Amino acid sequence: MTDIELADAIESVRDQLVEAAGRATGKPVAFEVGDIEMEFTIELRKEVKGGAKVKAWVVEAGADASRTRGDTHRVSFTLKPRNATTHGPWLVGNDDEADLSDFDGPAAR
Repeated sequence: MTDIELADAIESVRDQLVEAAGRATGKPVAFEVGDIEMEFTIELRKEVKGGAKVKAWVVEAGADASRTRGDTHRVSFTLKPRNATTHGPWLVGNDDEADLSDFDGPAAR
């Protein structure tokens, strides 16, 4: 099992949102990112090297069935992303041009 720090898991989601927002620049359609609900099962470990500190590690689903309920904790929280420059909603889009050829409903005929 590869250990993943909780901070790394959250940073990965943030980095992917930043990448998606960058791809939306100059596009005619963008989508507002709503609240992001995150839930992890974590294991708290005290590390003695480099000074004693407690870190939260994300536990992979079904990774170790021998862990007891007391060893892991469930953490859930909601993030509300905001644009750091405008303080408005976070917008994401897609680099690909839309293909509407399959949308030939009554209005298109």
